[in-house]
Amino acid sequence: MWKLLAPVLLLAGVVLTISLTDVRDPPADFTFINRGDVATLDVQRMSWMQDIRVARLVYEGLIGNDIFTHDYEPRPGVAERWDISDDGLRYRFHLRPDAKWSNGEPVTAHDFVYSWRRALLPDTVSDYAAQFHLIKGGAAFYNWRQAEIDAIEAMPAGPERQAAASTLWKRTEQAFIEMVGLRALPSDDGRDGAILEVELERPTPYFLDLCAFAIFFPVYPPLVKQYEHPNPETGRLEIGSGWTKPGVLISNGPFNLTRWRFKRDMRFEKSPTYWNRDAIAIDTIAMPSVEDPNAQVLAFESGAVDWVSDVSPSYRRYILQRKREFYDEVRAARRAWEDGGRLGTEPPDIDAMIEQGWDPVAIDSALPTDPRKNIHAFPAFGTYFYNFNCQDKLADGRDNPFKDPRLRRAFALAIDKQRIVREVRGVGESVARTLIPPGSLAGYTPPQGLDFDPVAARALLAEAGYPGGRGLPTIEILFNKDGGHDLIAQSIAKDWQDYLGVNVALQMREIKVFRNDLKNQNFMVSRAGWFGDYGDPTTFLDINRANDGNNDRRYNNPDFEGLLDRANDETDPAKRMSLLQEAERILVERDLPLVPIFQYVQMYFFNPDQITGISSHPRQEQNLFLIDRLGDGKGADKVKALPPRNPPQEPGGNS
Repeated sequence: MWKLLAPVLLLAGVVLTISLTDVRDPPADFTFINRGDVATLDVQRMSWMQDIRVARLVYEGLIGNDIFTHDYEPRPGVAERWDISDDGLRYRFHLRPDAKWSNGEPVTAHDFVYSWRRALLPDTVSDYAAQFHLIKGGAAFYNWRQAEIDAIEAMPAGPERQAAASTLWKRTEQAFIEMVGLRALPSDDGRDGAILEVELERPTPYFLDLCAFAIFFPVYPPLVKQYEHPNPETGRLEIGSGWTKPGVLISNGPFNLTRWRFKRDMRFEKSPTYWNRDAIAIDTIAMPSVEDPNAQVLAFESGAVDWVSDVSPSYRRYILQRKREFYDEVRAARRAWEDGGRLGTEPPDIDAMIEQGWDPVAIDSALPTDPRKNIHAFPAFGTYFYNFNCQDKLADGRDNPFKDPRLRRAFALAIDKQRIVREVRGVGESVARTLIPPGSLAGYTPPQGLDFDPVAARALLAEAGYPGGRGLPTIEILFNKDGGHDLIAQSIAKDWQDYLGVNVALQMREIKVFRNDLKNQNFMVSRAGWFGDYGDPTTFLDINRANDGNNDRRYNNPDFEGLLDRANDETDPAKRMSLLQEAERILVERDLPLVPIFQYVQMYFFNPDQITGISSHPRQEQNLFLIDRLGDGKGADKVKALPPRNPPQEPGGNS
């Protein structure tokens, strides 16, 4: 197989050489390839995983998640402790006095108030603005601001409109103070902005988890304000991005951004002002931009990078097969040792480690050195799905056939997902019938979802007015060219042509164009995916609310939203989960604004004998400031892993 891949890898080598040239810095302590180029370092405007991963390097929120605990336990960040009222409506975060910005200024509660207000402004166009509506008065403030802007923009041009626009920002600042439950309070000893007080609209069991999410991180107000100016004609805040550049950006995280050359590289250095800098075991991080999946493989194999965050070449199943073969060899050596009288060095017992619930990373670290163990496939808290545009009209004005849920359901039933995961993907992913991965959230059981049923699909197609596909326009599938999306699209197109008799056109776009088309609903059907941001079903369900910035489908169903609203007000955990299950049932069994295809397996490249700090937790929230290069004398030089799920009983312990 590798001989057949030689020409591909040769070409990849050329791509890699070009991408890594003109880098004159000394080698970084840790080098990794992100899953895509970073689009923004404005945390309130982020949405993509690669952006959020870098945000956790250069910023820090009130709290973080311990990614080496199964429950993702909260750990102190800028807040050294927090108090929650008995009714669950009031949080007080006590900020540590040694939390500093990269310019040495203290991080205060005022910075969080400013940053969270940015997220609540419709001007910011944050995909996650709805998360801040959990704060008391947050939704009312957002709607007030939008209504004021709409009213000014509806006025005829002239002095009256300009006068209204010129006063809007002052009125907005006052409205925020009066309407929104956010306060910066002094400490008992008088330290200004030492406490952030947050009032919620209703008890939110996952609010601490949200505070660890990058969108809730602070930005440095004196800098960002220089790039935000009200439009004199509309009052709408015009927001620039120049403050995110290296040499300009002021951040508060473990690392500082020292270089950012788009589609070339990023580089980070440990921040001398970070409060917990002594716990960080690496000083520099490099992130070259290597888009070609084959070049990414070569970059790792050649030692140019330490971690590839998304192994996605078309032949990755064969790479994973080599690891399975390695495991089989270790098992065979174990059996031979047992059958041979247990003579010589005892080989590792992989099956015993698995039975005892060992972390996969810990297992690999305990195995003999071999390059085949450097590929890792971890179950992920994410689902790959296809969007259906649910609007009445397509972006170009044509009638949209997928406004009819019967048609969406028909097309969903006509996808052979088993063939996709078995023949197209081949890396152990499971067929998805639901948006929320089964078993991923304690206390939640997803609905059944739909199976592959082309007979029922054809019946629904006829019921919707298109028997045998007659009368339907050509079905257009939008996808980006990376990550094997083309192969999935080809498989789905074949199913729809064979089982429904429709014509299908594949529309492959560069990632930037794809993102823009997705956000502007310039598609009929599109590929999509979602990884949960926090540990609650709403992290998947809320992206289908009509006003959610991640609702690229423009799906709108009052029944669905009513169930989510009732769940928000429900204090009984079991009843709340039941309401959320019914909401998901509407999505995946009745309305089908999206069709789940498979639950992700995240594939990485890293050498567990050299690098530790990468977590196998399904949430896949990698905090790269935890990286430790084993054996270099810095840090603990000890493998970091999740504790065993089923730890063996200690001798003499309680049974």
